Order: sequence, then structure tokens, then C-alpha cells
Amino acid sequence: MPVFCKQCDDRRLPIFQYSEKITLWLCEKCENFVDPNDIIIRELTESEKDGISAKLEKFSNDTMSIPPEKLSRRKGVN
Repeated sequence: MPVFCKQCDDRRLPIFQYSEKITLWLCEKCENFVDPNDIIIRELTESEKDGISAKLEKFSNDTMSIPPEKLSRRKGVN
């Protein structure tokens, strides 16, 4: 499994590709995708970068609306 990039030794993230119906591994530093056999498939496109940024922004906006007491871990009842 290609968890670490061969070029920069940075950690890769699994990203599911809906159009191809497979999971490709993305190195955020080198910005390339590899398959499970550790073969470079393609580079990250500008539209994919924009999509990732939009999802991250949406996630951070959604979590900001959650009250702080809900974000803290619950303590067990003794």
C-alpha cells in the first residue's frame, strides 16, 4: 500500500475517484496520484485543488456553528 511517497517521503492520503471507481493515493507535497501498486497515474488538477479547498472551507464553516460544549469530549459517569 503506497502510504509514503517515494519522491519526498511525505504521507499520502487515499482519495476515492468517483469517475474511475477506484481509490488513488495523493501526495499533497508532490501533488501526484498513485495507484495501489505505487505507480504514478497523474497529477492533481486545478479543478481538483479548488474542490478540495471548497470542501475544507465548508467543513470548517460547519464545525464553527457547533457550540464549544458539544465539541468537548464527554466524561464518563462514575
